Amino acid sequence: MSPRAGSAGPHTLAFVESPVQLLNVLEWAYTNALHDPGAGLTLVVLSPTDPMTRGQLRRMAELARDEGYEVRWEEARGGPTAPFHTIGGLAGVLRRADRIVMGDPFSRYVQLLLTITRARELVVVDDGTATMEFVAQLARGERLVRWHRKGGRPGPRDLLFAPVSSSARRRLTPSAHRTVEVFSSMPIDSAPEGVKVTRNDFSWTRVRFGPPRLTKGADLVGTSLVETGVVDGDRYLEAVRALAKAHGATRYFAHRRESTDKLRRLAAETGLEIVRPDLPLELIARRGPIGRTILSFPSTVVHTLPLALAGTEVRVAVCDIDPTWLTENASPRAQGFLSGVTGTARDVHRLSAVRMA
Repeated sequence: MSPRAGSAGPHTLAFVESPVQLLNVLEWAYTNALHDPGAGLTLVVLSPTDPMTRGQLRRMAELARDEGYEVRWEEARGGPTAPFHTIGGLAGVLRRADRIVMGDPFSRYVQLLLTITRARELVVVDDGTATMEFVAQLARGERLVRWHRKGGRPGPRDLLFAPVSSSARRRLTPSAHRTVEVFSSMPIDSAPEGVKVTRNDFSWTRVRFGPPRLTKGADLVGTSLVETGVVDGDRYLEAVRALAKAHGATRYFAHRRESTDKLRRLAAETGLEIVRPDLPLELIARRGPIGRTILSFPSTVVHTLPLALAGTEVRVAVCDIDPTWLTENASPRAQGFLSGVTGTARDVHRLSAVRMA
């Protein structure tokens, strides 16, 4: 049995669906000094089906266990009956938990679990740039919708799930009976009244890993903007080729959601070495070796890497997304959101959109 499983103290239940969410739960726990046997933190992995994400989650789960935390791995999407088994199995611990930590308040799974809990403390840890949009939507009293979803009327599934989503939004609004905290490395300046915002400076990552050995060249960070339907695939490939040539990049760190076909084409047409990390990039970069310059398009890493690599000589540079790269299906808000991600990043070098031949 885990040293935490029998804790008599306040119990915290954390739900994660991605490696970055799990990393940020560890950062939150470290910041709150939850690393003694009485802390009572249990991490619940609501496992996705994507092999790359599952692989990174298993590695992160190992790190969490090494820190002394209990980890429950749930095959939450392993067939049509899996959600019922998962929710049924978690109902008891959900009702007993004093505090719920979640990585993705947009997740329908998490929103459904929130209808069961009686916890008086709710914590949202970073899920990347989506955290910025979550806080802004909560402040405006809007329904919770991911930023890259196309505008317009909700679909049939959205309408069916609307009561659960509305209930989750109410629970994520502070009240006399419930506190809400957002733990984030993102720039948040529109938090609703009563929401506590705590800065994530990647202390745990910097204490546990590095400093890294630096290489002479540049590394390029991939993005899933093509997979989410925001950026045109051909335009993206051309931009990567031009960016790599201009800055002498030799390696391309793939996002876990990037398709195999796209990465195969990138390798063939750009000559870049494709690296599929087995851990979140913040840990990969901190462990090293890593290039002295890291090139990225607008994404979470332009906010997190400068923090994780604080005290090193690594320069993070971000390249703007040209509006002509966007697909016709991209949300009308996409360009403004991506510009905001770049414009609010601290300690990064800003590059204009690359020129393509």
